[in-house]
Amino acid sequence: MKKNIYFIIGIAALTFTLAACHKDRKTTGYGNTDVNTGVVFSTAGDQVGRPGIATVFVSAADKDNFNTTLPSVMGAAYQSKFQTQLQAYNGGAYTTNLLGLSDAAFTGVLATDVLNVSTAGVTTYYDGTNVLTGRKLNDDVIDVSLILIFGGPKAMANPTLTSDHVNANDKAFLTTFPYEAAPW
Repeated sequence: MKKNIYFIIGIAALTFTLAACHKDRKTTGYGNTDVNTGVVFSTAGDQVGRPGIATVFVSAADKDNFNTTLPSVMGAAYQSKFQTQLQAYNGGAYTTNLLGLSDAAFTGVLATDVLNVSTAGVTTYYDGTNVLTGRKLNDDVIDVSLILIFGGPKAMANPTLTSDHVNANDKAFLTTFPYEAAPW
């Protein structure tokens, strides 16, 4: 009797587990075909090559398509939309950022949402000299993004929007792998 109960519980647990793993592609919003390449993606999420960029520059209507667009065609597909949004954030007054990039050049970089990595130099999101050569855990990517969007050598429409004022992680990073701080 006891073996039968355990067997029934085991079969029920297996059935529930397998049912939970099934993906109904008709209701997930994914399983999209990339309109640029014809490639079919069965799942997608935010690419997050550069944190916050898609959140700030991609409209809600474009989110799924942006996240399934291959990086090699992202620039051509989204640069002009990013440029329009960048100008809107800056009241149409964006000229160059602190790197000297014009609105077209800067949004051309941003529209391809990948994290570049330097294999021969400094790895940093931005350290005052090196820019987008990778990312360290303690790089303040939101402040860097805000500085590049709203700060620069010429007056911008929103010069005070160059920091979120969160200057450190809330817990110390580990000194060994996996390096990320323990969760709360």
